[in-house]
Amino acid sequence: MTVKDYCSTHQNRFIEELFSLIRIPSVSAHSHRQPEINEAAEHWKKILIDAGVDFAQVMPTNGNPVIFAQKIIDNKLPTILVYGHYDVMPAEPLELWTSPPFEPEIRDGKIFARGADDDKGQSFMHAKAFEYVVKTGQLKCNVKFLIEGEEEIGSPNLEAFCNEHKEMLKCDIILVSDTSMLGAHTPSITTGLRGLAYWQIEVTAASRDLHSGIFGGAVANPILELTKILAQLSDSEGKITIPHFYDKVEEISDEERKLIAQIPFDENAYKNDLKITHLHGEKGYSTIERTGVRPALDICGIWGGYTGEGSKTVLPSKAYAKLSARLVPHQKYDEISELVAHYIKQIAPAYVSVEVHHLHGAESYVCPINLPAYKAAEKAYTKVFGIRPLPVRRGGSIGVVPVFEKVLNVKPILMGFGLESDAIHSPNENFPLSLFFKGIETIAEFYNQIGE
Repeated sequence: MTVKDYCSTHQNRFIEELFSLIRIPSVSAHSHRQPEINEAAEHWKKILIDAGVDFAQVMPTNGNPVIFAQKIIDNKLPTILVYGHYDVMPAEPLELWTSPPFEPEIRDGKIFARGADDDKGQSFMHAKAFEYVVKTGQLKCNVKFLIEGEEEIGSPNLEAFCNEHKEMLKCDIILVSDTSMLGAHTPSITTGLRGLAYWQIEVTAASRDLHSGIFGGAVANPILELTKILAQLSDSEGKITIPHFYDKVEEISDEERKLIAQIPFDENAYKNDLKITHLHGEKGYSTIERTGVRPALDICGIWGGYTGEGSKTVLPSKAYAKLSARLVPHQKYDEISELVAHYIKQIAPAYVSVEVHHLHGAESYVCPINLPAYKAAEKAYTKVFGIRPLPVRRGGSIGVVPVFEKVLNVKPILMGFGLESDAIHSPNENFPLSLFFKGIETIAEFYNQIGE
């Protein structure tokens, strides 16, 4: 039986099994979701046992548990380690969802739900591709699974877990499906990820909220001062102004820029999809360069004062912002974290106090395209999609990917099947059913290529 026939025969079961996983609101950023985190971990254990692993276990970390499973058929054969994560981003703002985020629906050929793509949908494809090769007697390599529950908060405990269980995780190939393609008919393999640094800024003026009529004009407003600070972090040409921020940024060569320029990109379609009239970013670079090979700095959230219905004449005591930087190779997130914190405190006025808290970070990653495992993935995409996939560096970060390279000394292969239109991390996240099943087919074909 072909994998396409297998998917067709079991289509309804696959979808319902995925839906049962999605219905668990395993939001790692919310501490009150710990019961759901544990439930999702146990659910993944059952999924992998049903798929055909020799054993699966939920293992503790200093944070959320991980699931480890394996099927070893011959120690002389190559071993693939499949990585995924069962935690998801918060679904808020809930009012912007067309349907409830944890009650998956199929509309217009797409699954709509939090985690439909990132990463429950994409991780689940691996379970079903593995099930197919096991149930049809086509497995020609050893397979291990590592499914974690903290990716969306920076995988703070996974490096320690990998170091502690290095022998258990020993493998020849690592597969990760937590990235996207250029388009549904333009397959691509992610060959690079930007790193990440993330901060929370707290600005304090008075010791308590004050009446804006009595104290307005005499005491600093922390929201106003915070916005002044943030406005000084970049200039009108999209350049980050923090001293030494670019010291280790490697300029891409003219040859690489020419290759990047060949990547299909429809600027009008891009703008139309985002409902914007203009693109904005660092001067002198294309959109693909800005999001793949250049660093970026963004304000992810800002709050303070009264934001409820009606008016309240209050001068707030505190204001807050969340800030993130996307980093490129050679930029170390711990070094950048210190640079940014120092600069913010340096430019802050003396009449407010400022605290900068580093929340988490991740290193960048680059995968050579001449690796045998990359070539196997390339052949698998070509067979299923009918066109050779393009190697593309993406702007996102997956903290565990450089950790795998560092601890296990293996370069992960990033076989993603999402689309930018899938709205991951946003309301109305979705995943096309067509790509869900093509993903299963492609992963199964990867096993075949490795076997050959």
